[in-house]
Amino acid sequence: MPPTLIVFSGLPGVGKTTIARLLALKTSAVYLRIDAIERGLMLGGIDKLDIKGLGYLAACRLATENLAIGNMVVSDSVNSLELTRGWWRSAAEEAQAAVLEVFVWCSNTTEHRRRVEDRRAGRTEPNLPSWDEVLTRSFEPWPPETLTVDTAITQPDIAVEMIMGRLRDR
Repeated sequence: MPPTLIVFSGLPGVGKTTIARLLALKTSAVYLRIDAIERGLMLGGIDKLDIKGLGYLAACRLATENLAIGNMVVSDSVNSLELTRGWWRSAAEEAQAAVLEVFVWCSNTTEHRRRVEDRRAGRTEPNLPSWDEVLTRSFEPWPPETLTVDTAITQPDIAVEMIMGRLRDR
C-alpha cells in the first residue's frame, strides 16, 4: 500500500480523536493532532488569537516529510474549511501519496453535547470549546463521496475497520 494521509475532520466532541488514535495505533501511523501542536505554540508564547492556521501548516509540513519516507500519517483536526483541506491534499501530493478524507460527526445532538461538556469538566486545556462555541462554529460541508462516520451509531473499533476497509479497496 502506498503511503497514505488520512485526514480526519469533524466538530469538537464528535469522537474523531478516539478513532484517529485507535487507527494510528492499529496501523503504526504517524499521528498529528492539531490541538497538540497549537497547545505547544501557546506554551511557546504565541497568543491563541495569533495562531490562526500555523498549527495546520506545521502539521502539513510534518505530514509531507513522513509521507515522503513511506509512513502512513493520520491527521486529527476540526478541519472545517476547504482552505485547510486543500493544504492537506497539497501535502500528500507533494509527497506523491494517497489521501483518504474522513468526516466524523454525531447525529445525536444530546450525546454530542454531553461529550463536549464532559471534556470541559475538570480540564484546564485552554482550547476546549463550550457547547455554544461548537454550535456556532463555521463548518464548510464535505462532498458526498467523503467517507463519513456517525459516532452516534458506530463504535470506534467499527469505524477503524471501515477506514481500513476503504484503504484496502483503493
